[in-house]
This record gives sequence, C-alpha cells and structure tokens, in this order.
Amino acid sequence: MELNADFTRRAAVHAARLDWVASPMPGVERRMLDRIGGEVARATSIVRYAPGSRFSPHVHGGGEEFLVLEGTFQDEHGDFPAGSYVRNPPTSSHTPASAPGCTILVKLWQFDPADRTQVRLDSGGVAPVPAPGRPGVELVPLFRDAREEVRLERWAPGAEVALDLPGGLELLVLEGGFEEGGEAFGPWSWLRLPAGGRLVAEAGPEGARLWVKSGHLKDVLGLAASSHDPAASS
Repeated sequence: MELNADFTRRAAVHAARLDWVASPMPGVERRMLDRIGGEVARATSIVRYAPGSRFSPHVHGGGEEFLVLEGTFQDEHGDFPAGSYVRNPPTSSHTPASAPGCTILVKLWQFDPADRTQVRLDSGGVAPVPAPGRPGVELVPLFRDAREEVRLERWAPGAEVALDLPGGLELLVLEGGFEEGGEAFGPWSWLRLPAGGRLVAEAGPEGARLWVKSGHLKDVLGLAASSHDPAASS
C-alpha cells in the first residue's frame, strides 16, 4: 500500500471523516494518514483500542512514536493517559494494551536507525512557553534532537501563523481549528508540508491546539525507502 507516499508534496487528511479500518488484532482499528507497505510498513495512523484489547509482545525494528489522544494506553512500562508522549526507539519492545480503551496517534519506522533515546512524557505536567518570534503561539516541548523537533502548540484565536519549513512540517489538530491553503482543518485533521515549504495559516475563532513535528522531512526519502517495521501496533 502507498498512501500519501510522495513526501515532496503537501498532504492533508481529515481523519474524523474516515471509517475505522480493522487491524489484524481484534478490537484494534485505525485511520491511516500516510503509509508505505502492508502490515509491515512505514506508517502514520490514528489507532483506536477497544476496552480490553491488546497486542502480542513485539520489537520495533524501526522505532515507534505515539501521542495518547483519548483514554489510557498501557504496557509493561506503565499507564499512559491522554496527553502522554512516548518514543520507543529502534530495537525496543513492549506489549501494548488498554483496559479502559484509548486512541493514539502513532508513527512507525520513522527513526534514525541509530537512535536509542527513550522518551515517556506526560505533557500535562509541562508548562507552555511563548514561541520566540511567533505572536499568539505557545509551545509545550516534547522532544528535540539534531534531526527533528516535536511539540504541542496552542494558537490564539485568529492568530496568523507563518513559518518557513526547511525540514518540512507535520501536524495534527487536537482541539479547535485553522485555515490553510483555503482548506479548513478541525479536530483530528492532519497536514504535512514538504521540506522547503512554508506554512501560512490562520487560527479559527476558538484558537487551535496541535501536535507538531518539524525538521524530519528533509531526509525522509532515504528512511522511507527502507521502511519495514515488524511492529504489530500499526
């Protein structure tokens, strides 16, 4: 399968409008945002766990990154409520489950192969800070290295957001919305802009809260070409 697999072009998906698609594991469904491959894939998805569902133990050969959107995600490392941000680097393993049910944004096989940095962060405990040079924007940092930056952003109502993107950008609306390129984005809308592009957007009357990743698309073609992750939580 190839879905939004041309990383040189703008891509947008309004995931709240999509049907849920069953995964190989009972009780686990997904809405796909981008994908290269079948069940073994470089993938970005919104994944929903029904109460009591679980996956078999597995190793993430290419790493896994996720943000808990609703409910509580669980594995042998603990319980991760909504707002939790987790990075399981290449070669890491776990047994994901959710007794109460949960929904997560998950990205597979998108790490530098040498990355071994583990992150388990409750973003609710991190105070937002003003974004330098960006009026009306506050940030909650989640992760940063030489390759990429991951953060939560809050845009004030009506804020005009303009940002050059030498390494590209990807975002998911968590609350509120914005307009970009003549298109309206609401909760669970996803936008990806290529390296060298520019974001020009205006927050809606309620403002917007977003998950944002930037910088990672400048070398994405090489990583995508070798995308084969045996992770079962795709």
